Amino acid sequence: MEKWSLMTIAVLLALTVRWAVSLGSYSGAGKPPMFGDYEAQRHWQEITYNLPIRQWYFNTSDNNLLYWGLDYPPLTAYHSFVCAHIAKLINPDWVALHTSRGYESQPHKLFMRTTGFQCSLHPALPRPHPYRPWALPDKVANIWCSLSVLIKIKNVISPRTQLKLSFAVTFLSLLPACIKLTVQPSLRGFKFALVSCALSFFLFSFQVHEKSILLVSVPVCLVINEIPFMATWFLLVSTFSLLPLLLKDELLLPYAVTTPAFLAVCLASFSILEKTSAEDLQLKAFSLALKGYTSWFKSFPRIVRSLFLLSLSLMGILSVLSAALPPPQRLPDLFPVAVAVVSCLHFLLFLLYFNVVILWDSRNRGQKKIS
Repeated sequence: MEKWSLMTIAVLLALTVRWAVSLGSYSGAGKPPMFGDYEAQRHWQEITYNLPIRQWYFNTSDNNLLYWGLDYPPLTAYHSFVCAHIAKLINPDWVALHTSRGYESQPHKLFMRTTGFQCSLHPALPRPHPYRPWALPDKVANIWCSLSVLIKIKNVISPRTQLKLSFAVTFLSLLPACIKLTVQPSLRGFKFALVSCALSFFLFSFQVHEKSILLVSVPVCLVINEIPFMATWFLLVSTFSLLPLLLKDELLLPYAVTTPAFLAVCLASFSILEKTSAEDLQLKAFSLALKGYTSWFKSFPRIVRSLFLLSLSLMGILSVLSAALPPPQRLPDLFPVAVAVVSCLHFLLFLLYFNVVILWDSRNRGQKKIS
């Protein structure tokens, strides 16, 4: 009973924080003609309510795909459809075809926040939106955007070749985890494979948006009890990688409050700095496989803690610089690019780590197989 009481308090506290954050600004507020992601979500309600299903994804006189065309899978479209019917009951102007474009009001903001309130508790939310890093000036923390600092790939190879390259690298990067899960299926292995595969798609996919890192954060939350230190570290980096978007939407204050609060909760709840041994990080089997190098693992906890503190310091410095200083005129994207590259380097290390945990996990052999 005590366990359920603590869980209830934790959930209510998290929901309270989530709602408090929602009182802040939103993407594209008062910025015509596109108005940002907020308008995209509202417009999809307008489209799904007023148009037949067969027209939702096609360009018509009533559905200009250049104005926030619906580009999410059908399940999301039906979610917008349900929300639109509720919006219609409250205020028909919110979803009126054509005339509701750019609609903004406090009651509507409350409604939109409520529809998104159900999503999750992670401080980096809300919701992802797919764009194309090859073509658009997004500063995504994946390998392709980070490599563009050194070499403009789109100027070297054709779009078709880019697509094939992206597919090949993505497939190869997720193959080890998938093979291990197939050979030794288990619930634990499945959770870690989810993390590895989601991270592979984020890092190497042809089409990805900054907020797609949230699709990795969700499965990471599933393993936070097993590897609290690395999971906390990953979730902090994933939030940091969204800093340019948060600054763009004037969400610096929620970022500055919730990120340290999340770290403090993890320090208090999981004692993460005390769980940095090879065994705590699920790397004991890997260390034994190295045989002659096992002595190096005696200093492993100290090295990991030092890297963690260095990482926090670097993210803190970049956050302050991004928020407080204007970029040099010759390098207007200096800070967003720096955030993307630093985050990408972290994610590559995390991908390596999760694959090592998966491939050297001997405990899967003794677990009951998934039927």
